[in-house]
Amino acid sequence: IRSVFASFDQPLGPDCIDRTWDVTDCFFGGSFDIPVDNRMRLDRPYCRVDRHALRRTLSPKDDDGEEEGKGGSRANYRVMRANHVVSRSTSINIYSPPGSMVHDGSGTTALLRSKDGTIASVRARLVVDCTGHETRVVRKDDRAKSIPPGFQIAYGVLARVDETNVPDVDSVGPYYKEAMTLFDYRTDHFPDNSNELSKAENAPTFMYAMPLENDRIFFEETSLVARPAVSFRECKERFHARMEHLGITVMEVEEEEFCYIPMGGPLPARDQRVVGFGGAAAMVHPSTGYHLCRAMMGAGAAAGAIREELSSSEWNPDRAAARAYDAIWSPSNVAQRNFAVYGGEFLMKQNVEGLRGFFDGFFRLEAPMWGGFLAGWPGLPSNEYHETWYARLVFGLTFVSKLPPRVALDMLGSIVSYSISEGVPLPQSVTPLFGLPMGYGYKDKGKAAQGDVAAKSEAREMIVESSVEDVVPVDFEESEALVG
Repeated sequence: IRSVFASFDQPLGPDCIDRTWDVTDCFFGGSFDIPVDNRMRLDRPYCRVDRHALRRTLSPKDDDGEEEGKGGSRANYRVMRANHVVSRSTSINIYSPPGSMVHDGSGTTALLRSKDGTIASVRARLVVDCTGHETRVVRKDDRAKSIPPGFQIAYGVLARVDETNVPDVDSVGPYYKEAMTLFDYRTDHFPDNSNELSKAENAPTFMYAMPLENDRIFFEETSLVARPAVSFRECKERFHARMEHLGITVMEVEEEEFCYIPMGGPLPARDQRVVGFGGAAAMVHPSTGYHLCRAMMGAGAAAGAIREELSSSEWNPDRAAARAYDAIWSPSNVAQRNFAVYGGEFLMKQNVEGLRGFFDGFFRLEAPMWGGFLAGWPGLPSNEYHETWYARLVFGLTFVSKLPPRVALDMLGSIVSYSISEGVPLPQSVTPLFGLPMGYGYKDKGKAAQGDVAAKSEAREMIVESSVEDVVPVDFEESEALVG
């Protein structure tokens, strides 16, 4: 990622990382003879990004170190704080109400509404929409069969905890301060045979814990992926029940977080002029919800394609949009995504026991193999373990061998039923038999010949020679030239 952004004169410094933990902990105890208190420690660092520092770093600076777009001497863009709520896509490149977004041969005219209600008309050579999964102007592909998105829901708090009488100041409950806890899927904080336990087993959530400095820690009770979504209130109640059981007393809540991440769903439609990016282009990992690193790598590829087109002597906005989409969703990347979409669907049907077994087996793979799946994007570390059909097949077979027998059998049966119900995408992602999915590459449609040109030309010549007919037809281009 650093090398990609450096190539755009946007070097990413160490200040973009708020905290790094050298190891990552997981708790999958309570099933398959794994003790409840068993800690799986992954010899893999985990970083917390400082989102404010990252934004400052990525904002172009003028000669005085000020962010451009705010009066800087070299500013070549301006920032408008407005909402694009005027337009709504009704079909590919068609928007309602009429005139709210109009494409022509050189670019796009769009109407924006500022917070005070003022409508501004903005002209652009190309529009890139980063408004998220539920964008109003990027059309999703409704011609290809696809599965609705699942949803990752989390209730989080940045809290200060009471350490007055704790026996070990190096930990917050079971969470070691020098480790980031990625998963705690235990349910022993609920009474046996209770309604709360039954709900937690059938609609599982896990604790995600990031110890910061001293007594500050970020907790998040998370539903990995579900359809329909687990409620925020349910996540909050489970968080408090877990804290009470673990003997962790929250003294102060500095921030509350309500996390809503659509995962999977259809890709953008082809042949549209507006380029979706990030959630608007369905770039969120369909199995994990990870997005930031994928978006940053995808940004380099998409920006490179757009920059080449902008510098072309023959500007073609349709070609620019198609090349940007193809840089994000190449046929090979779509195939890799299809494999991950199946993973998300399998996770959604698991109860808590299945998820414990799934992830216990997952993290018993070699680190590059599981790490590459979690990232799952061209250019990110270890993606070579997932970017071809053969690599994915090897990954899948190796993974199944690490799973508890019940989960392995469930996965094999699910592969068969999913392939029957959803068709080609999964088999296509792990075999060479069906080729690659359709890409977004630009196809020059040229000037379409209308009918049989030779026959029409002959008829025209005969009309000119005719002593009866005196109106000679002309083609549209010739007619336009005469008008001009």
